Amino acid sequence: MEPTIYLFFNGTCLEAMTHYAEVLGGTIGYVFRNGDAPDDGSRMPGGADMIMNMSVTLGGATVMASDNCEDMYSVPQGFRVSISPSSREDFGHVYDALARDARSVEMPPDETFWAERFAMFTDRYGTPWMLNYTGNKAPA
Repeated sequence: MEPTIYLFFNGTCLEAMTHYAEVLGGTIGYVFRNGDAPDDGSRMPGGADMIMNMSVTLGGATVMASDNCEDMYSVPQGFRVSISPSSREDFGHVYDALARDARSVEMPPDETFWAERFAMFTDRYGTPWMLNYTGNKAPA
């Protein structure tokens, strides 16, 4: 059994998930819009273009997401999506792309006792991230 990350957005799901797929080398699996649902009460409140469900494959993981209407949306808290870039250069690329126009940067990229580069931030879409490149500090 593997967990699946499911993210909620306030009307920016398609833009955010497309951005994540591009930055992280992922593939968009499907996009199911509100307007695709039957008009029998199955639709969410909001417009036809709202994303009801979509998936992005990142390596062996699937990230799923949808939009929520204003009265159902809440800011994510209590977790972070953690990414471990494979090199210092990849770390810089991923950080620059995901943290551009960030809502907040809790820990800017820096060296720690456990990693060559580490950062925590919340991107412009509201997703909280943690990037960790252990480099030569990886446990033996």
